[in-house]
Amino acid sequence: MRFRPLVVGVVAAAAVSLSGLIAYEFLLNRPLSSGAAAHLGGPFTLVDESGRTVTEKDLEGKPTAIYFGFTYCPEVCPTTLTAMTSWIQALGPEADKLNFVFVTIDPERDTPKQMALYLTAFDPHIRGLTGTPVQVANIAREYGVYIQKEPLPDGGYTMDHSSAVYLMDARGQFSGVITYQEPADRALANIRALLNAR
Repeated sequence: MRFRPLVVGVVAAAAVSLSGLIAYEFLLNRPLSSGAAAHLGGPFTLVDESGRTVTEKDLEGKPTAIYFGFTYCPEVCPTTLTAMTSWIQALGPEADKLNFVFVTIDPERDTPKQMALYLTAFDPHIRGLTGTPVQVANIAREYGVYIQKEPLPDGGYTMDHSSAVYLMDARGQFSGVITYQEPADRALANIRALLNAR
């Protein structure tokens, strides 16, 4: 009986870590189980960079490439959004047939105004979404996104997070991922396959 608290603690820790483990499976290029993948995505309520309310219903009808990051990110986020901009340019008019979404994981600093300012550096197809901490936590959980707030020596903080671009079909069902710094030709092939899926 003395081991029961330990077992309960291990089970609880495993449950709390599930979304992080899913995200790390993406980063390590391991295939997700069909059960885990089937449950990625779901309902959310956020606001865009103009302050307009956006839900998952607003994305339906078009495939979606969705990325989670933050505007104070020093490298991974701007690199990914720059890559996304290059994909959009390579797609040409076909880019209008997709949603490109950047969801902040740092709602404390990433207000709609901050998101709008930040996104001026990238293609205007990319839509920024933010919300309350609870709303952002909810969508991160729905997508299995790993997020960890990390303090900095100067008293500030940064955000550690998973870095995959999620691909969702026109019905909002998970289709696959584009990993960080994936070669452009492979990324575009994945996006075109998403566009051509029935």
